[in-house]
This record gives sequence, C-alpha cells and structure tokens, in this order.
Amino acid sequence: MIRYEAAGYAVRLGARQAIRLAGALACAALLAGCAGQSAGPARAWFGAHDGVAPKGERIYVCHAFGCARKTPVDLSGRHLARLKSILAKGRASPEAERRAIADAVAWHERAIGPIVGSQGDVGGYDLHNSGVPGQMDCIDEATNTTSVLLVVAEKGYLRHHGVSGPVARGFFLDGRYPHATAVIRDTANGTSYAVDSWPDANGEPPVVQSLDRWFEERG
Repeated sequence: MIRYEAAGYAVRLGARQAIRLAGALACAALLAGCAGQSAGPARAWFGAHDGVAPKGERIYVCHAFGCARKTPVDLSGRHLARLKSILAKGRASPEAERRAIADAVAWHERAIGPIVGSQGDVGGYDLHNSGVPGQMDCIDEATNTTSVLLVVAEKGYLRHHGVSGPVARGFFLDGRYPHATAVIRDTANGTSYAVDSWPDANGEPPVVQSLDRWFEERG
C-alpha cells in the first residue's frame, strides 16, 4: 500500500490506484498551464486529454478517472427531444438559459447513468475511487459535460451561449487541488461561465458561475 497526502487529504492506495493517481497528477501538471487563460476551442480538449469528441449523436462518456475508460452512448431521438425541451425553458434570456443548461446536464447524467454504470458516482474529492469504472474525476466530468453541450449546441438548442474548451485551476503549490471545468460563453457579451459537474454526485445540477469567480475559489 502507498500513502498519498496532499492539500490536507490523505488516503492509502494500492499499487494499481497509485499508478492511476500518478497519471492523473501528470495530467494535472499539464492542465495547470491553462489556469487563468481563456478557454480554447472545445474540440481541441478531447485529443489533449485522452477523450473522444462527439460524432453526430454519439458521445463517448469518460469514467474511471482521467478518461481511463470511454463508453460510447448513442443519444436517442427521445433523449435529444427531452434535452431540447429542458433547454427551451431558457430561451428568454442568458440567465434563464444557464439555469436550463444546469437542469439539462443533470437530467442527462441521470439518464445515461445506468448505461455507463455511473449512477453511483460520488462528487468532490474521492481519490480512493481512482480507476473504478463509473466513478469520475474532474477531467471525466469536464469532458462529459462538454460533450453533451457540444451536441445540443450543434443541434441548435442553445440560443444565448456557445461552448468553449474546459479550463483548469490550481496545482498544489498555490494551496489548491488541480481542478477542471466545462465552459460556456455568452454570445452577446463574451462572458465565460464554468459549468462544473464535479462537486456533487451524479445527476445533481452542475455549479454554473462566471469563470472569473470559479478561478477565485480554493476547492
């Protein structure tokens, strides 16, 4: 067993989990360079972080930490119709659309949970679940949220926002755990917003807030 300790969090890891963690930390080191920068093109994220970008109505759901596993899911017409219906409630304003996006992402996670095995995914710091199928770290969550947002954007279900690439913050040295989030951009004024599915369990609404405020948080 290996004892890992950082940012006040300690856990005993088996050899396999330690290898997974080492990979995640290496990825985090790369992500750290993104902190404080504007989000880039959404599809560029996937190739750089071992993900697979959506292809039409097929998404590739990352899980087991750092996109170690990728489960293809074909979004049915019924699934897409439900997403369209939820997002239609946000057509009146950018603020309303951000609330609708949170609802749509939460519903989508609940719907695909039984397919992927992620219905029991826990939120927040859960290093003991590294490598466990169905469990997701922030890289998985940022990738998966970006995937579904790209699909609905390309379907024309968003009126007030575009989809940017995820960004990251923190790398231990500044007292913060490395963390990534999906990002949307208000097309009227250019303001970027974090759509962060990581803090809470599967199917809970993501935290949607200005990207500037998200960067200021310490968690």
